[in-house]
Amino acid sequence: MTAEPFTLPFTPTPADIDELGHVNNAVWVRWIQDMATAHWNAVAAPEHIAAYIWVVTRHEIDYRGNVALGESVTGRTWIESQPKGAQFDRRVDFVDASGKVIVRANTTWAMIDKASGRLSRVRPEVSAPFMA
Repeated sequence: MTAEPFTLPFTPTPADIDELGHVNNAVWVRWIQDMATAHWNAVAAPEHIAAYIWVVTRHEIDYRGNVALGESVTGRTWIESQPKGAQFDRRVDFVDASGKVIVRANTTWAMIDKASGRLSRVRPEVSAPFMA
C-alpha cells in the first residue's frame, strides 16, 4: 500500500515549448526530477535529507498527450513498493485540467550517502514516511 500521492502544479514557460508547439520531452524529464526532489524534501526526515541524496538510474516514460503554452498540468508522484537495496521505484503521472493522464513515468532512483559518496541501502526508517 502506498501513501497519498504528492502533487505539484506545472505550467510551461516559452522556453519549455518545442518546435511542435508543446512541452519538450526533456522538460518532462526535468519535471519528473523536480517532483521527486520536492516529494523527498516535503516528506523525509531532516536528518535523512542532510545525510542522503538520490540519483536516477532509469526513466520509463509514456507520452499520451501534449501540453501547450498557457496550459497547466498537475504532477502526482507516489511510491508503490518497498525499496530493493539502494533502489526505490517512483511513479509519476502528469494530468491535465480534465484529469486525463498526459505523461506517465516509472523511475528508479538510488540513494547515495552524501558523506561517502557511495550507494546506501534504503533503511525502513528512510522509506517509512513514503509508505502507507
